[in-house]
This record gives sequence, structure tokens and C-alpha cells, in this order.
Amino acid sequence: MARVGIGVDMLEIARMERALKRHPSFAARVFTDDERAYCDSTARPAEHYAARFAAREAVVKALGTGFSGGIGMRDVSVGRDVRGRPVAILSGRAAEAAHERGIDEVVLSLSRTHDVAVANAVAMTDDVRPHADEGPDPKKEFQASFREAKSIIDELERLQDGIMDTLGDDGPAEPREDELPLEGSMGE
Repeated sequence: MARVGIGVDMLEIARMERALKRHPSFAARVFTDDERAYCDSTARPAEHYAARFAAREAVVKALGTGFSGGIGMRDVSVGRDVRGRPVAILSGRAAEAAHERGIDEVVLSLSRTHDVAVANAVAMTDDVRPHADEGPDPKKEFQASFREAKSIIDELERLQDGIMDTLGDDGPAEPREDELPLEGSMGE
């Protein structure tokens, strides 16, 4: 059965800054080593931590589980693909819950302002995702454009035949005086 789940979460960056300052072990308890290395390497680490925290919330909403059924904060993390785009990484109970629901991919988008971090997650089953083999078929597209061009030519021929029929067997009449081209007009 096709299934898509959507999750959205936002977090005030100031809240994350306070959590990181008040509880020095917070980052180590919630975020993976890779996430901490990435966030700590940025000019404003709290913004990136907030985005990754919001991503966890958005992902479990998209899965339809929330943080229940044994899913913990570290069962969802954020990595980066070869282009640097964020990707959701599921492990432990979150990966099991996704598998049980037939979800094989969670697409993630992160954004932030100076004040707020926002995460959007879309959990998809295989049958709702477009596949490479479902793309446009160049041969079929060419055949369709050829059929369309042929139908236009056929229509023009019918129109031409109809015009010739209305003019009779004598062919086109001589142009009227008011239809003659003016001296110096285009085409001369």
C-alpha cells in the first residue's frame, strides 16, 4: 500500500543555546559524534544543533510514531550526502518502525533564520516514489510529437482542399485591386 507521512517541527535557536550552556552533556546525549563534529565546526553551532533537533521531531512525526515504542533521540540523526544536503539516518527502533510500515526513505529539508530552525520530513514507501524507469520514454515522446505534427498537416490539407473547393475549378481568381501589393512593400 502506498504511504506517505509528513512531519514538520521548529525550534527556537535561543532555547538550544540555553540547553547547550546549562547542560554540558546535552549534546553528547542527544547528538551523534558526526553531528557534533559538524555543528561545532560552524560559526553558529546552536543554529545547526537546533535544526538537527527539529529534524528528529519531524522524522518521528513523518513515521507516525513520535518518540514512543522505544524510539529514542539517538535513533534518528542527520547526516549529509555527497552534495552536502541533509539526510535522515534511522537506526535502532526508528529503523525497525520504518521497516514495519514499509517506509524505505525519509526525505529531509532543514532551514533556519537567526531565531528559528525548521525541519520538514517526508517518509515514503517504495510505491509512491517515482522510479528512474518511469521517466519519459524518448521513443514514445518522438512518436507522439510525430503523430501531432501529422495531424496538423492533415488538418492544413483539409483546409486547403476546402478553400480550393469554394474557389471552383477555375483556380484562384485574380487579386482585386485593393489586394495588390503596394510598391516597395515587403517581399519585393
